Amino acid sequence: MSRAESGEGQGRVLGLLHRLEDALLALILGLLVLLAPLQILLRNVFDTGISWGDPLLRVLVLWVAMLGALAATRGRRQISIDLLSHVGGERLRSGVGVVTSLFTALVCAIVAHHSARFVASEMEYAATAFAGVPAWICEIVIPVVFGLIALRYALYCIGDLRNALAGPPVEER
Repeated sequence: MSRAESGEGQGRVLGLLHRLEDALLALILGLLVLLAPLQILLRNVFDTGISWGDPLLRVLVLWVAMLGALAATRGRRQISIDLLSHVGGERLRSGVGVVTSLFTALVCAIVAHHSARFVASEMEYAATAFAGVPAWICEIVIPVVFGLIALRYALYCIGDLRNALAGPPVEER
């Protein structure tokens, strides 16, 4: 298999994963948009509500926030302060990218590790979140997303390192 074919295959897999992320994010956001007003309507009009509605809404907000953060890191679309990248050339930009990507990957890996330990303890103690749903199912999104963000930034770091070491394009030499 040639490098171009390998890159195409990777691109298709990444595209599929991105569409899956987006679909899951849209589904959860849709549930939030439907369940929150329903809960308000039931309380204010009928003096009742769904007993597990509020805890589920809190879990859905957590999932939307985490999946939104994951989607924002795709293509580095998250909020960043990048003064140095506007001042220097391509090599400086890549060098700064190496440092910031490595730092982000390390911090996210540490958070993923410790949140995975927390989720494991929730499984061990068989804690429930609401309506008999195990708490770990609601919380598993935290280590998974932080792990994926760590992986994504490790890959960004490798790409930035290659760019920083490659030097300027042939035309600029």
